[in-house]
This record gives sequence, C-alpha cells and structure tokens, in this order.
Amino acid sequence: MEAKTLYGAIEAGGTKFICAVADENLQIIDQVRIDTTVPAETMIQVKAFFSQYNVVSFGVGSFGPIDVNHDSATYGYITKTPKQGWANYDFVGDLKRWFDKPVGWTTDVNGASLAEYTAGAAEGANSCLYLTVGTGVGGGFTINGDIYHAFGHPEMGHIHVHKHPNDTFEGACPFHGDCLEGLVSGPAIEKRVGIKGADISSDHEVWDYVAYYLGQAIASYSLVLAPERVVIGGGVMHQEHLLDRVKEQVVAALNGYVTLPPIDEYIQLPKLGDNAGITGALLLAKDVIEG
Repeated sequence: MEAKTLYGAIEAGGTKFICAVADENLQIIDQVRIDTTVPAETMIQVKAFFSQYNVVSFGVGSFGPIDVNHDSATYGYITKTPKQGWANYDFVGDLKRWFDKPVGWTTDVNGASLAEYTAGAAEGANSCLYLTVGTGVGGGFTINGDIYHAFGHPEMGHIHVHKHPNDTFEGACPFHGDCLEGLVSGPAIEKRVGIKGADISSDHEVWDYVAYYLGQAIASYSLVLAPERVVIGGGVMHQEHLLDRVKEQVVAALNGYVTLPPIDEYIQLPKLGDNAGITGALLLAKDVIEG
C-alpha cells in the first residue's frame, strides 16, 4: 500500500497552539490544542504530537513579530514579542533539528490571509487583506496567491490613528500606547472598560471608538494597498453589531475619494471562521513542497 502524504501545520497563537496533521487533500486527520506558556513547556508537547506522524513538511503561522527574511541570521525566530519567554526563540530551527523537514514560515495573520484568499471570503479575488482584532491586532496581505513579505512582515496593528474627540483613553500597547492595537484589541477594551468585551453591552460607547479606529485603519490600508477584498476576524469581531459600524466608518473616512466595491462585498467576516489560521498553515506546508 502506498504511504500517504501527510502535512504538519501549526497555528501558533499567543494564547494557544493548534497543531494539525492533514492528508494530501489537506483534510485534517488529527489535531491538538496546546496552551501557550513558555517554549520549554509548549514546544515539547508540539514535538510529542508530531512525533506520531511522518509528515513531509510543516507550515507555521506564528504570533509575532517574527523574522521572515531568508537572508537574516535570525530567520525563523520569534523576535521582540512581549510574550514572556518567546523573545528570540528559534522556532523554525527547533522544528528542523527535531524532524529534518522543510518548514513554511509566516505570521498567523498572513496564514489566515492566504487561507481566506484561497478558500474563504476572498476566493476568486486577486488580493486579500486579512485583519485580526483579538488579543492583538495584526494584518496580512495576499496578492495573486503570494503572501506579501519585504524586509519583514506587515505590522498593521501598530499604525497610529486620529483619536476620537471624546476619547481620553491612553492606550494599552506597551510599545506605542495609543496605536491601533493599543486602542481596539481585546486587552485594550478590557483595560478601558474594566470588563471583557464579550460582557459589554452593544450600546456602550466603547464600540463607537473601536469602529471609529478600525474604520480609519481600513481606509488607510485601502489607500495604500487597494485590496480587492478585506476580511476582518478575531475575537473582538464576534460582536455581531460591530461589522456594520466599521463599514460606515470606512466610508466616512474615505469620504468619496476612491470608489470602493460595494461595501458589503468589500469588507467581510472570515468565511473559514476560526479555521483560517490552521488552513493557512496547511497551505504553507503544501507549498513548501510543491513550490
């Protein structure tokens, strides 16, 4: 009997890792959830899970910042993350030392962008900007099937936006204070209001601020990248009322300067939902073999 081709995938988030093994059709045959603590604890469980399977390659979508520059001495590392214990961790290096297999490597949000472009809300479009709003804020851009990288990867969550005239919150980003992430991430919302976003009523003023800032940001990304589709996910976007508010703010921020596609087509929630990240990692694993 011919041996099956198996791919390994890791969606490495700041709260949890999802590890999966899939067949040649990228159908998942096994997966596991592992808490993100410190590398010595989390990665030993990652190693144990994949040691059960003879995968041909790995795809990793990781929280960042990470080094994606192949010419860099620290390619494959998680770099300046505030996540305790993970700064300067050689993620790709450990996988290669343990398993001696090729590794596709990008950010978790880039992986989600590739997945939504390939088989999700942006399927059929020539480009997809994916924005996640959760524990942090990040963005990834896929165009004509390729993930955008340059000297590094996009850090869309750390742009600065104009403060709402009624907003006095100082922000929660440890690096930039009131950047986009510092104003709209889950921890920022909780710090501002004192309770988690899931427990805040839909008529609370915080959602006006969140929509205002996200609308500005998406308008800026639209002016710079002109993506054919914008997909916005993450835990904060589980607030059902928020998407329409964001769309209104995008239109207001652009003020008719550029002609967008119909707004309900242009900005969408993820079609793949919470599976976008692991799907993207599997696509990376396949691509690193097939080229």
